[in-house]
Amino acid sequence: MERLSFASLTLSAMTSHKRLKLRQCTNCECVINGVWEWVEECARAAAEEEPAMRGILDDVCLSRNSLATSISARLARKLSRRDMPRELIEPLIREALAEDQNILSQIAQDLIAIVDRDPACRTPLDPLLFYKGFHAITTYRISHWLWQHDRTIMALQFQSLASEVFAVDIHPAATIGCGILLDHATSFVVGETAIIRDNVSILHEVTLGGTGKDTGKRHPTILNGVTIGAGAKVLGPITIGNNSKVGAGAIVLKDVPDNCTVVGNPGRIVKKQHPQPAGEVDLDQVNLPDPMLDRMEALVKRLTVLESCLARHARRLGCEGCEAAPEDAPCHGQCTDESEPADTAQ
Repeated sequence: MERLSFASLTLSAMTSHKRLKLRQCTNCECVINGVWEWVEECARAAAEEEPAMRGILDDVCLSRNSLATSISARLARKLSRRDMPRELIEPLIREALAEDQNILSQIAQDLIAIVDRDPACRTPLDPLLFYKGFHAITTYRISHWLWQHDRTIMALQFQSLASEVFAVDIHPAATIGCGILLDHATSFVVGETAIIRDNVSILHEVTLGGTGKDTGKRHPTILNGVTIGAGAKVLGPITIGNNSKVGAGAIVLKDVPDNCTVVGNPGRIVKKQHPQPAGEVDLDQVNLPDPMLDRMEALVKRLTVLESCLARHARRLGCEGCEAAPEDAPCHGQCTDESEPADTAQ
């Protein structure tokens, strides 16, 4: 039997306890402080379990005194480059987080959402250190703050850095709520006028784009609790309703009502489900209806019945090769009537 380390056991017990406690918090400061305490405890346990990681854990968590300074250190370390060094990036991130407490609250709720919905994620330390989907959304939040403060060039610089480092392209003017799970994240694209509400889960290679013919509001609005599968494209100024699901690879060009599932190209509504309980998100991307498969199976059944009928009819006419066929077998004989004149059409 595999022996679990003390740190692993501690993390396992800590996760369920902390998640329950944080779900009950209604105050932003309570959520932020609760998540930071959780991250600190996980970082200490991880440093004990894996001494080789002590350097990065010290830099990002153990030498920091708040979630804001930890986030600033991690993002700056990820985004820095020769023409945009860490010494320039980190103060900018700290400034945004200090001036707008709502950004830090959104980041904390993103971390909780990832632990809740991603079965591969054990604690909030995992996405803070390693998940580029979380890093990309957090970078967007800083670029959005810069955009709102008319620092357009710097906002676009942060967008460009996120695109280069994380392969995620989110326009700084887009509006994104809290509790976002961006899983894997590669090739995620969000246009300028797109809106994403709260508790939305999105997989890789998703595009929330325009059709090329609209002006003004030209990108989608994604309402609360929506799940969008890998490779889906949602295009134009349309709305995906609360708690709806977009299947992998779907191309959606029309509004989708609340509590629906849409699949295919072009996207078709194939299921209307009951509303989800508050706070719950259905992430099932496998057991989706397949109307094309259902129709094909129905056609096969109908063809089987028709072949059986034709075989019985052929036997009654004395068709050669069909007399000995069982009642439900298809006809294998030559069922042409030799008395009919040949087709002489040219």
